[in-house]
Amino acid sequence: MHTLINAAFSRPKVVILLLVTILAAGLVSYSTIPKESNPDIAIPFVYVSMVHEGISPEDAERLLVLPMEQELQSLEGINEMTATASEGHASVTIEFDAGYDIDDALLDVREGVDRARAELPPETLEPTVNEINLSEFPVLSVSLSGRISERTLITIARDLQDRIEGLPDVLEVNIGGDREEMLEVVIDPSILDAYQLSFLDISNLVANNNQLIAAGALDSGSGRLVLKVPGVISELSDIMNMPVKVLDDRVVTFQEVASIRRTYKDPESFARINGQNAVVLEISKRTGSNIIETIESARELIEQSRVAWPASIEVTYLLDESQAIRDWLSDLENNVITAIILVMIIVVAALGFRPALLVGLSIPGSFLAGILIINVMGLTLNMIVLFSLILVVGMLVDGAIITIELAERLRSEGMVKKEAFATAAKRMSWPVIASTATTLSVFLPLLFWPGMVGEFMSYL
Repeated sequence: MHTLINAAFSRPKVVILLLVTILAAGLVSYSTIPKESNPDIAIPFVYVSMVHEGISPEDAERLLVLPMEQELQSLEGINEMTATASEGHASVTIEFDAGYDIDDALLDVREGVDRARAELPPETLEPTVNEINLSEFPVLSVSLSGRISERTLITIARDLQDRIEGLPDVLEVNIGGDREEMLEVVIDPSILDAYQLSFLDISNLVANNNQLIAAGALDSGSGRLVLKVPGVISELSDIMNMPVKVLDDRVVTFQEVASIRRTYKDPESFARINGQNAVVLEISKRTGSNIIETIESARELIEQSRVAWPASIEVTYLLDESQAIRDWLSDLENNVITAIILVMIIVVAALGFRPALLVGLSIPGSFLAGILIINVMGLTLNMIVLFSLILVVGMLVDGAIITIELAERLRSEGMVKKEAFATAAKRMSWPVIASTATTLSVFLPLLFWPGMVGEFMSYL
């Protein structure tokens, strides 16, 4: 340690250049480091969803949940397994031990689901396996509401969804209050009797004519041509002009026996703002992206798009996590500034202006150096890291105060300034290191705290 201190005092210009470089790099890191509310940790939860239209909760438990549980309960690393059966749906949630590799867990669950699939009813849709990831939770919720038709509102929301998902830092955008579009067919029984048709005839007609027909390809020797037989209904006119029956020399079309209109499926959820129908866009960011920059770019895109919308549409930001991050960053900056001012006042009163200046410089210098290291390690600036930085303000000034106080006392005894500071640094180096190490050792057990809380607190 003495050799390092002698080298520093013999090369003051290099030390000053290094200090300025660390401060500049720390400022750049502070402005560019990804900022988010929660640490990006892998939560060992896997969710298996099974859909079977019309099945009762009792049958869902017997036919869906039990076969899936029997196949998955033997997986390695499971801490707890819970299941839910409801009308038309069943789910199994698996909690793995904290620290268990989530990629291995997903692979094991998918293999178990594939084996259990053979025991499920044939009418059950393909089960889905999902990882619960905190980073995929919405960071911004935007509500579109107003006295306007539902179709216009949903059309604008879907267009905005595509545009926001085009942003580089946005992972996905989900729309709440959206409904799947469908065609509603109303058939008059008396007309069916007149044409001697049944409802089954009409239903089979639509089903048989709404199919994708693969016709293969034709190789002419000089090229390959893909053949296509149009069969999928894409426009309302396709079904309106569909022939139903031939009577003598006349063709009866679909629109003559039924009335058709575009509508939406029955709603499964509702979104209302101030009593008005609304749709809500839930925006999720990519892992490691800067939450503040992501939300700013999304809000800017929304404000640009509003110009082309009807004036009656109101935009409401229901959730904006960047505001919480800004508040935490503001608290951190205020704590640092307050700490510098209070420390300088106390040190000026006790030791004088010059020692106070040196002590005050150590606080922002240490903070910026710490953020630089955090950025280099690939971590993010989240609430745990910010709390940790605020927590150590007191620890930063102790070493500077005792070292500078000793140097000033040696100077007052007649020692040369450079020699006084070098002697003080050498004498206090190991006491400062030891006192810092004892403080850090108190937090060391947090690294071994089990469970999900330990995963969070380990960032301290």
